Amino acid sequence: MTESVPRHTAREAIDLVTSGFTELTEPVSPVSPPSPPSPPSPPSPSTKYGPDGPLSWQGYDASRARAAARTGEEESVVCGTATVGGTATVLISFEFGFLGGSLGERTGDRLEAAHAHAREHRLPVVSLVATGGSRIQEGMRALVQLQRMARQSTLTREAGLPQIAVLRDPTTGGGWATLGAGADVVLALPGAQVGFAGSRVRPPEADPAAYTAEAQLAAGAVDAVVPPAELPELLGLWLHLLSHPSAEPVPPPPALAATDLPTTGWEAVSNARYSQRPHATAYLDAYLARRAAISGDRCGGTDDGMLCGFGVLKDGGRTVAYAAQTGTATRPAGYRTAARLIRLADRLRIPVLTLVDTPGAANDAEAERQGAGAAIADVFGAVAAAGTPLTTLLIGEGGSGGALALAAPDNTWATPDSYFSVIAPELAAAILKRPPEEVRATADQLRIRPQDLVDLGVVRGIMEPRKSPS
Repeated sequence: MTESVPRHTAREAIDLVTSGFTELTEPVSPVSPPSPPSPPSPPSPSTKYGPDGPLSWQGYDASRARAAARTGEEESVVCGTATVGGTATVLISFEFGFLGGSLGERTGDRLEAAHAHAREHRLPVVSLVATGGSRIQEGMRALVQLQRMARQSTLTREAGLPQIAVLRDPTTGGGWATLGAGADVVLALPGAQVGFAGSRVRPPEADPAAYTAEAQLAAGAVDAVVPPAELPELLGLWLHLLSHPSAEPVPPPPALAATDLPTTGWEAVSNARYSQRPHATAYLDAYLARRAAISGDRCGGTDDGMLCGFGVLKDGGRTVAYAAQTGTATRPAGYRTAARLIRLADRLRIPVLTLVDTPGAANDAEAERQGAGAAIADVFGAVAAAGTPLTTLLIGEGGSGGALALAAPDNTWATPDSYFSVIAPELAAAILKRPPEEVRATADQLRIRPQDLVDLGVVRGIMEPRKSPS
């Protein structure tokens, strides 16, 4: 953390995102929401201990009293309900001034009650996290609260309710590894210290820059770093996007280029490779009124060649999730991010649009080391398992399995300036040991034109440009 990074109190953090907040009453007993039989959860708190808590840690009661007097809070989290950007929400806000925002048994009580309230009232959960980890003075009784938090998050996820985390300074330890990193969408304030290891337990030679919100964004663990002034609007947009399910597939976007259907296979390839044709960003801008992006595969990687997020349709105002290739060879991180997007949309019952445009999956040595095959398999599996409707538009190159992984079975469409092929014509010719001058003839034999794809039953139809009102 740098000196310029503010550390908001729990109430100040709440005031950053909403002007109205109703605090939940203090839970008086463990909350046990109805759920199917499951493995036993950690022992619930609310156990009555003697002086200084479960470990009889000398001076612990006095430390708590001083923290309460200093902060005006009775525990390290404040939980309640509020309306954020027009969406009713359960808010969880950490008070770092109360014993470093540490997680103890009473913290677990409050978090469990907040999630139970969210499920009972069908509300999304937003966690404004600032914590140093588990409370040492409660020992293992504090640490097992991480299991309890993970269970509550899982129950809320299974209920089909979105969870968003906002990482404040600092977000470390178990709070980062559960409520933070485990959220569906992870936002962070600029300069916030974020990492599993807190500043006092890292290796002496560790680079402090690696434990920042910006570093976690680059590593694919955070979706966006958001200045405080922009947080209310973006958080409100995210809550709106993730809280509006729909059972109907979205229509494919109209083509953006007035291109005639190709007469040859090679012409189809040339049209798709034309640098000035519309790419994914142009299609998303034309199709969606507002959108918010997710970033990263949560495994250490990002890929600028795969755009993923949620948006609002210009026609009809419905929410749609999108995964869009940008014309480059897709990296393993891109496929894992797309799989994450599709599974999240499926759980929240939000229809998905995929835009296919890639010469193929990246096949360099680094891509292999990063698990290219497993990443592509992950997307195939996410598409195959999705219960929410998927729509695909082929907008450029459709290079082999790296493109097909994103294609919706039985609901894929094509633009006139696109092609889909089992392999690029040049590579097909090389595999067949044909000379370079036979590449164009090979392209014709592959039957890769949009109209060929319709005849072969690979795509449902060809999308023409939208006609202007006369």
